[in-house]
Amino acid sequence: MGKLLFVNLSDGNIEVRDLDENDAKNFVGGAGLGAKILYDEMPANADVFGPDSMIGFVTGPLVGTGAFFGGRYTVVSKSPVTKGWNDANSGGFFAPDLKKSGFDAVFVKGISEKPVYIWIDNGNVEIRDASHLWGKTTLETEEALREEIGDPKINAALIGPAGENLSFISTVMNDGHRAAARGGPGSVMGSKKLKALVVRGNQKTEVFDKAKLLELNKSVANWLKEGPGEGMAKGLGTFGTGGMFVSSALSGDAGVKNWKGAGVVDFPEEEAKKVTSSEFDAKYNVGKYACAVCPVGCGAIYKSESEKYPLPHTTRTEYETVGAFGSMLLISDIEAIFMFNHICNEYGLDTMSTGSTIAWAMECYEEGVITKEEFDGIAVEWGSADAVIALLHKIGRAEGCGKWLKGGTQAAADFLGRGHEFLVVASGIEEPQHDSRWAPGRARMYKYDPTPGRHVKGGIGMGQGMQPAEVKHDYQYTGTRDAILLSIEEIANSSGTCSMSGGGMPPGTGVDQISAITGFNYSPADAYLLGLRIFHMRNAFNLREGFRRKDFTLSKRLTEGTEYGPLKGVSVDVELLADNLFNAIGLTADMLPERMMLKLMGGMDKIENDLLPPPPPPPMPAGSEKQE
Repeated sequence: MGKLLFVNLSDGNIEVRDLDENDAKNFVGGAGLGAKILYDEMPANADVFGPDSMIGFVTGPLVGTGAFFGGRYTVVSKSPVTKGWNDANSGGFFAPDLKKSGFDAVFVKGISEKPVYIWIDNGNVEIRDASHLWGKTTLETEEALREEIGDPKINAALIGPAGENLSFISTVMNDGHRAAARGGPGSVMGSKKLKALVVRGNQKTEVFDKAKLLELNKSVANWLKEGPGEGMAKGLGTFGTGGMFVSSALSGDAGVKNWKGAGVVDFPEEEAKKVTSSEFDAKYNVGKYACAVCPVGCGAIYKSESEKYPLPHTTRTEYETVGAFGSMLLISDIEAIFMFNHICNEYGLDTMSTGSTIAWAMECYEEGVITKEEFDGIAVEWGSADAVIALLHKIGRAEGCGKWLKGGTQAAADFLGRGHEFLVVASGIEEPQHDSRWAPGRARMYKYDPTPGRHVKGGIGMGQGMQPAEVKHDYQYTGTRDAILLSIEEIANSSGTCSMSGGGMPPGTGVDQISAITGFNYSPADAYLLGLRIFHMRNAFNLREGFRRKDFTLSKRLTEGTEYGPLKGVSVDVELLADNLFNAIGLTADMLPERMMLKLMGGMDKIENDLLPPPPPPPMPAGSEKQE
């Protein structure tokens, strides 16, 4: 669309700017463009909940063009957990609807005196009162907005009560059940008294080479129908991401009992099957759900007629949610897990962090570190669905023990001064449901990505799980492979592409899609440097905040072997993996960029000037000394 919107909620100023072509070419969109804009516009060390703090809603070039898999947007901000860079992306239909309203991205700073929402209608922007919406759940808010505006087709990125209460594990929700979840972006919206970003429009995104884009879509379709992507398309399209949960639980991939247990013992196969969608899907599935322009469609609409947990309309739980609320808590009642997921969506809570927070609470309760009285009389025992539901409402409303649990595990342990030995976090962020002892490359990703604790960032860990132990635990020469895969995923995330597209498209298709849409031509070398530039930009934000290597942490439970089960005795040398990557992508041992790497990538002059000392002057030619 070529337009960026900037809104200041403190003074009501609304500004439309042109998207700089060099920024678009060098940083693409999503987290890449978001990091560049926030680095330029947001002062260093701004209070995450202060008026100078910014939050951005950023699409990518694929969004709104019809490019397969190109339907995502990224929420960018500082994280209240890490106090550093944060990006979280979401699918559904909000991203293309934002584009149709006239903008590639919206950036918000300042703090409103009262709750408001931003209304964008075909390029026209208003800041509207949202006092009557404050306190409503996400679905209640969506319904109220549609009735107020008089259009059932509007779309919104919004927060629930968790974000309003500044929960560090709160999300930005859209389309009822899609979430930009990780790192607490919902609380940043809440701190600004911003209830929602509401959009409507019918503007079209121009495509540089429509014929080429159609040709690429056909190649993707063939890849999924009768090519190497056929198996992925059938598996994900039929059962979603939770279809293979049983194998994850038994192999050591999924977390069990706050990561201290093992699937084969604490959560055996008969229990894991109960929460694996391939085992129960037919009973609850009443309709397919696919995000915008997705040729696979891994979602589904469910109906549960459970006597205890009735849900006439909900969505199929994702793999991460099943792990966080299933094996992590030793709960195999899938209808209860449906309800946990639904409650989280209504309050606007990140299911990964929330489930992990309750797992931590259960271990603390079992070990006598936190008492029943401190949990407001709730017996927080392993396997208790009633305890989980009670805690979810406490956390969502920030009531009772929810006042300190709403910050997630790290904040809760710090508040109480207890329970630190049971934390499983990367720089304070609860872990996704993929154990780095099963796929060691993930340890580097979890600890040293500019947004710690994420499973959808790039690197060798993405595909290591099924490799033989002697292969995946051989750390020689990992740096270059890690760098290549990191670069590919950085481009995908910034272009608006779903991470599932990695196996859903022929190699190189993502960059070809960007070129067809924008007219920018990237050689293979250009594309590699493009992905690295995005990573370096996100890392530079953290460096300017004062972060160095010593400030990034990872709990030992994900690098040291268990006492039993499939990961018994397995350990990960995360520092060697990190050293190998840093050497490959031009970072010093302390994560500062090397000058030659910045020069090679280009477009990083400001980073060089801000973060590196001036280069020494060139030596004077022989014989040019001053003569007396």
